[in-house]
Amino acid sequence: MGKESIVSEKMKLLLSLIALHFCFAGFHIVSRVALNIGVSKVAYPVYRNIIALLLLSPFAYFLEKKERPPLTFSLLLQFFLLALMGITANQGFYLLGLYYASPTFASAMQNSVPAITFLMASALRLEQINIARRYGLAKVLGTIASVGGATVITLYRGPLLLHQSNSTVGYFMEEEISPNKMQNWTWGCIYLIGHCLSWAGWLVFKAPVLKKYPAKLTLTSFTCFFGLIQFLVIAVFAETDFNHWKIQSIEELFTMLYAGVVASGIVFSLQTWSIHKGGPVFVAVFQPLQTLLVAIMAFLILGDQLYSGGVIGAVLIMVGLYLVLWGKTEEKNVAKDEDTLKQRLLNDPESKDIEEGDAAESNAA
Repeated sequence: MGKESIVSEKMKLLLSLIALHFCFAGFHIVSRVALNIGVSKVAYPVYRNIIALLLLSPFAYFLEKKERPPLTFSLLLQFFLLALMGITANQGFYLLGLYYASPTFASAMQNSVPAITFLMASALRLEQINIARRYGLAKVLGTIASVGGATVITLYRGPLLLHQSNSTVGYFMEEEISPNKMQNWTWGCIYLIGHCLSWAGWLVFKAPVLKKYPAKLTLTSFTCFFGLIQFLVIAVFAETDFNHWKIQSIEELFTMLYAGVVASGIVFSLQTWSIHKGGPVFVAVFQPLQTLLVAIMAFLILGDQLYSGGVIGAVLIMVGLYLVLWGKTEEKNVAKDEDTLKQRLLNDPESKDIEEGDAAESNAA
């Protein structure tokens, strides 16, 4: 029974991770659909965060009544900054990058986030770099590979590998794309790098905030609220045409509901549960599955083209991802072994006698 229970738990975790990445892969495609049918780049995240806030805030209020520390001005300021990085900059750069590049390479770029996070944490001295150890060298090499992969995707497009001339959906056909909306690949990749930088900055900054304010759902709700306020301020200057705020078709309504309910609600729940059961490293190992799913969906649904430069860059980023993850895991194992050894030495009576004898000899001398 015990073995069956363990297998059942592992299967649940595996299915949860597959569902998580399938939902998020769908979000990449749905977001591109939204941009292709003319949904505003400002209205889209505004509606997404309104839906996410309406979904999360009731759960946060009722489930975390006892976990919420009292609010202070300092905490609210930190929530505001988290929203600036994790919602406004993150989602804004993502949509701009997706508009000029493609869903496949948006997903591929996201695999570089762990390496960028390590780089930022090291620069802020929150993470130690020890290249004398294998895990330290692995993290440094992984970071170099990820940055190199992102650079390759940005600067080298390469020969065309896969191309589907006739898309399954009419308005995605290449012939109908106006010259003004042709993909500006380099700018798209630069925006996606900005998206990854803001996401990594959010992860680095979120860790110390969570120590002061451990109520995760409430923290996420506040982040969504402040992100919504920031996007509304941007809208005052960037999206003044009221017609762009009207939901004019079932397709537009579907994309916004998917972004809010699935990408912000269901994905958040699946991610939280998976991290709780399998740990953050195990969850992160499955990240490339999302890129594969996005590539397949984008090719079949959007008729996206696949270039060799993007494939080379994506492979480098994935290699970098696994090197950084292995380095982090190995570092934790080494630290755990060292702590265990110290504990054994402290609890060993013979080692205590030796220490006492050495102390006595030094006093006598």
